[in-house]
Amino acid sequence: MDQGRTGTPGRRTTAVSRTPATARRRAVRIAVATAVAAVPLAAALTVGSAAPLAPPLGACTGPDCPAVWPGPNNGDFTGRDASINVFTGGNYTVNGRAAEAEGKIVTLGNLTVDKNGGGVYNMGVVGVGSRVVPPNGSDFVTTGGNVDVKSGNSILIGGSDSHGPAFGNLRHAGSVTGTVSIDPTGQSIQDPNAAAPYQTVLTRIEEVSDCVGQATATGTVDVSSSQATFTGDGTSTKQVFNVTQNLTSPTGGQIGLVFTNIPAGATVVVNMLGDSPVINTYTGTGLAGDQTTDMRSKLMYNFPTATSAQILGSAQFQGSVLAGNPGGTTTIAQPGLNGRVYLAGNLIHTGTGGYEIHSYPFDGDLPECRTPSPSPTSPSPTSPSPSPTSPTPTSPTPTSPTPTSPTPTSPTPTSPSPTSPGPTSPSPTASTTSPSASSSTSGAGPAPTSHHPSGHHTGGGGELPSTGAGNAPVVFGLAGAALLGLGGLAVLAARRRGRHG
Repeated sequence: MDQGRTGTPGRRTTAVSRTPATARRRAVRIAVATAVAAVPLAAALTVGSAAPLAPPLGACTGPDCPAVWPGPNNGDFTGRDASINVFTGGNYTVNGRAAEAEGKIVTLGNLTVDKNGGGVYNMGVVGVGSRVVPPNGSDFVTTGGNVDVKSGNSILIGGSDSHGPAFGNLRHAGSVTGTVSIDPTGQSIQDPNAAAPYQTVLTRIEEVSDCVGQATATGTVDVSSSQATFTGDGTSTKQVFNVTQNLTSPTGGQIGLVFTNIPAGATVVVNMLGDSPVINTYTGTGLAGDQTTDMRSKLMYNFPTATSAQILGSAQFQGSVLAGNPGGTTTIAQPGLNGRVYLAGNLIHTGTGGYEIHSYPFDGDLPECRTPSPSPTSPSPTSPSPSPTSPTPTSPTPTSPTPTSPTPTSPTPTSPSPTSPGPTSPSPTASTTSPSASSSTSGAGPAPTSHHPSGHHTGGGGELPSTGAGNAPVVFGLAGAALLGLGGLAVLAARRRGRHG
């Protein structure tokens, strides 16, 4: 929910002078932020072939993860999460009327905010979301390129609740132009190596997306003019659906998404195969009891090869998004997307209202890829001594180039206007360009529901026995132990500053 918090007392847009007391507090925060960032990244280097996504991806990490993740709300903070919620290996572009992105955000390319009619884009902390925010003093936003906030736009990083502030840093390798406001005592830190620690994360996203995209289907998908029905096998702990067509009406409009015969607690993977897949749906409310809400923490939509992927509609879309093509672009235009967003390529966040990305974990067990062991080639006992052969050189591991973002074309979703309140900026008079795949809107399906629920829920249903987590438990244990030791260093001393105007 775009709150338009310009002029908030205490927010800084310039460098800050420091007293000895603030210098001491800053030293403590730097220690906390460094440890919080270092533990998950170290873990990512030892993930092996574990099916769960390892830190800093996937499940919530840190000592203050909530036991229950509430639906989108504007109450007090319900926890802290050191895992990445939004990752792009390419560029991150905000246009249309997109309003907010919650949680820890990393983009290896440029971050550009150019909303229709201008306005505020909140990052790290949002007005309405899970209200699970990154740890204080950590890097809320990291960019490997430039930060470019166009005239009339602004970025706000941080916020507060009735108990105190949530503050973090903008760490950027390139330049910063335009208005960026950071709540005290977060900092704008120019660091040419800002993106370097996350190159292994990019590689991991590419590998996992490719692996998951090759998984054998365990269920079937039937797409009618008004609904896509995913029918599982009723027993597998990893339910896989391979989709080779768009999840839209025949004219590109919205349809419903229904899952049947899925065991409680199973991981559900929807592989969207093809070059330009589109999902356009009204399914998802974020409310407890909603089918996709209950599946959320174990529901993954994977775009392994797409050069252009679109998630459109009028819902609080439930589940995480994975895209493995470093040259691809994923467009998100839903009133709310409730889950992780992990893209090897570019992201365009857009929409016709106050559209948002909310922080919710993914803790499912994804399908694993196993490379068969080569047969031994020992020489036969009766053979003469073999001639010496030159050793086969080891090919270097290719590195994925940072893709160049295409000129973004912000699609106008075919959905009706969401019932959630939009940003405080005036409504634009110019509309964004509609994608060809969603040129008209189907009348099928109910009207979108409000994304300001009051109920709470548990995500994902009952847990099934582990199906092989490799060394992930050790990784999580190390990360948890280090973070628990740092829990007492967090400082919350500010009073409530009235974020919700």
